[in-house]
Amino acid sequence: MRVGIVGGSGFIGRNLAKEFKNPLIIDSSLKNLEEIKNCDVVINLAGATILRRWSENYKRKLYFSRIETTKKVVKIINDSNVVKYFISTSAIGIYPNNCSCSEDSNLADNFLANLAKEWEREALKCKKPTSILRLSVVLGKDGGAIKQMLLPFKLNLGGTIGRGCNFLSFIDIRDLVRIYKFLIENRLTGIFNASTPFYTTNYEFTKTLAKALNKKALFIIPPFILKILYGEGAEVLLSSQKVIPKRLIEAGFEFQYPTIEKSLFTLFK
Repeated sequence: MRVGIVGGSGFIGRNLAKEFKNPLIIDSSLKNLEEIKNCDVVINLAGATILRRWSENYKRKLYFSRIETTKKVVKIINDSNVVKYFISTSAIGIYPNNCSCSEDSNLADNFLANLAKEWEREALKCKKPTSILRLSVVLGKDGGAIKQMLLPFKLNLGGTIGRGCNFLSFIDIRDLVRIYKFLIENRLTGIFNASTPFYTTNYEFTKTLAKALNKKALFIIPPFILKILYGEGAEVLLSSQKVIPKRLIEAGFEFQYPTIEKSLFTLFK
């Protein structure tokens, strides 16, 4: 079995690539994208980073890097006689804030949610068996949200966002890799929330990360500061989401790092 990973040079892609023999890695330039037609399984991770200031130009980049790339990927797969299974990407930003959401829940109506809806709509045009992973915050040492936080935390400058009451749904990168393998091995189709069953809060996350690093986190970051820095993009940091991986649990997937303590203490042991 050969696996092709579109967007495979990013944080998730690098970790996934270690699990497969001779994977085809397509980076963000999308050079040689046509080669995915010779893979048995295609994983689509393409998409510009969401965590930055959103100008109108950058919003167009977020759209193009997700929707237009997925259109190209799906067309190649549909024309291929080799590809047997497709996994595409979405995000839990598709759900509203402050309510428990499974894959069956109502969806939000804002820029992030509508971007994810269209992203999924294009992926589901694939004629091969298809699954979509709605990613939560992915925790790992070598990329993602934590990589950006490590320096201030190591300098004892970490802190909560406001009172830290916002809910945080997350997945350990090691469990996320296992989810991809689980989907491939069982050829599951449909939409799956890639999040642990035990969401946390910004306060608990902050205190646990500080403890795992043997540091202090005494500061409070006012939400308006994030809005000044990121503009509308601060929505990513200020969201409050409680996501349940109902379909993964029903399929029999077992999380090895289900709690924020288990994830962070083993990542930084």
